[in-house]
Amino acid sequence: MKNAVLYILVFATLLPTVSQWGTVAYYHANKDYIARVLCENRDKPELHCDGHCYLAKRLKAQQDKQDKETTERVQNTPVVQLFCDSNQAFLFHPVITELLSSACSGYVVPAYVAPVTSFFHPPCA
Repeated sequence: MKNAVLYILVFATLLPTVSQWGTVAYYHANKDYIARVLCENRDKPELHCDGHCYLAKRLKAQQDKQDKETTERVQNTPVVQLFCDSNQAFLFHPVITELLSSACSGYVVPAYVAPVTSFFHPPCA
């Protein structure tokens, strides 16, 4: 049972990619029929289209359909903010010096404090 579910999920995941291959396989299997009946340029044999116009049109339609589904899925997906830390605050204080104008502001960086080295030592034997 688990194998059947696994195969179904893999097939459903790969279906959009396989659908284009299926269209190309259908074209190659029915090339003569498509060239005689469905080709837009069947009246102009000097173009040697042989149904390539039909194949291109079908592939373009599939790509447009996939793009439309993707954009709809993206637009309808709610945006969820995963991380929110309200405790973190940045302090911006205006810096007024002779070199900077009064409109500029700078980020106040806290003074560097070296880590305590008494904890970081090799173990005594």
